[in-house]
Amino acid sequence: MAFAAAHVRLRGFLLLRAHVLKTSLPRLYTVAISSLEATQPLEPGASVGEGATWTAAVGGVGGVSHPMAPKKQVRSWEEHPEYRRWKNKEEEILRDIEPIMFLTKDILHSDKYHDGERLCPEDEKEVVEKLLAYHPYSKDKIGCGFDSIMVDRHPQFSHSRCLFVVRTDGGWIDFSYQKCLRAYIREKYPSYAERFIKEHFKRT
Repeated sequence: MAFAAAHVRLRGFLLLRAHVLKTSLPRLYTVAISSLEATQPLEPGASVGEGATWTAAVGGVGGVSHPMAPKKQVRSWEEHPEYRRWKNKEEEILRDIEPIMFLTKDILHSDKYHDGERLCPEDEKEVVEKLLAYHPYSKDKIGCGFDSIMVDRHPQFSHSRCLFVVRTDGGWIDFSYQKCLRAYIREKYPSYAERFIKEHFKRT
């Protein structure tokens, strides 16, 4: 009898122990997982239980790996379409006016003509058609009638020379070739004239 009672108690103890282990296992597993989560770094923007993924603790700030941002393509201002359009037009205007500019400077600053000398027919034709015709007050300059173009000392600045319109009555009056060029550019290139004049002419 005593042996049978002891056997029953031992069996009951073993069954109870097995039950305790069985019911405790999920909790222990959960605790282990929680401990593991506490030691692993999260990716930026992730949280536990919301699809969080783990990264190896190498590189980045605080052991977190960050993806490399793509490099921005910085565009040179010289490649901007508006700038390129301006430069192309600037070159076009220069090609247009440079021949008459060079001729005028040669007339005024070289020894090709002496003070009070009238221009040769070829030079006079260029000056009349490409300069005088565009002067804002060309009609007033011509007055009673056009006779010729002359180069002489400026009436107010004797150290410099300028062009003169010689009238049919024998009188003459000076005119600015730069005023003629500015008026020509404004008429032919209205959208770019002011910018060109500001950058290429000292006086307005």
